[in-house]
Amino acid sequence: MRVLVVDDEPIIRMDLVEILLDKNCTVVAEASDGKTAVNLARSIIPDVVLMDIKMPGDIDGMQAAKILIEEEICPVVLLTAYHHTELIEASTAIGVFGYLVKPIKEDELYPALRVAVSKWEGMQKLKEENVDLKNKLEKRKIIEKAKGVLMDKYDMKEKDAYRKIQKMSMEKRTDMIEIAKSIILSSELISL
Repeated sequence: MRVLVVDDEPIIRMDLVEILLDKNCTVVAEASDGKTAVNLARSIIPDVVLMDIKMPGDIDGMQAAKILIEEEICPVVLLTAYHHTELIEASTAIGVFGYLVKPIKEDELYPALRVAVSKWEGMQKLKEENVDLKNKLEKRKIIEKAKGVLMDKYDMKEKDAYRKIQKMSMEKRTDMIEIAKSIILSSELISL
C-alpha cells in the first residue's frame, strides 16, 4: 500500500512512517501542510493519505481531505488529537474514509488504512458500473426508438423490427446501436 503521510510535527511523521514501513507499506511522500499534501497527492496518486487535521498554512487537513476526495484522487484517513463530535461530523460530511485519534495505536493504523483503500476501490468500481449501466440504458433507448420507427413505417411486430436491426447489423458488420441511429436519423430526415 502506497501512503502519503501528512503531519506538521516531524517527530509524529517519523513515527508514522516507521510504523507503516514495519507493516510493509510504501511511504511515497511526506508533507507538513495541507497545500503540499494536495499537490503531492495530485502528482503521485497514492493509495491513501494519512493526514493530521490541524496544520498551519492556507489549507488545513480537513480542507485538503475535502479537495482530495472531491477530485477523486484517493481516500483520506484523518489523524487528530481531538475527538470532538463537530470534527467527527465534519469529517463524515466531506467523506473521509477513516478517523484516528492520537496517540495512534500501532495495531490500529494499518487496518484503518487497508479498510479505507478497500472501501475506495469498491466505491470506484460502483461508479464505473454505474457509468456502464447508464451507457447500456442509453443504447437500449436508441434501439427501442429505432424499433418503434420500423414498427410504424413498415407495420412490423416488435420482435421482427428487432430482428431487422440485428440482421442489418450483421450484414453491415457494425454495432446495432449504429444501425439504430441511422434508422432514427433517416426517419427524421424523411419527416422534414
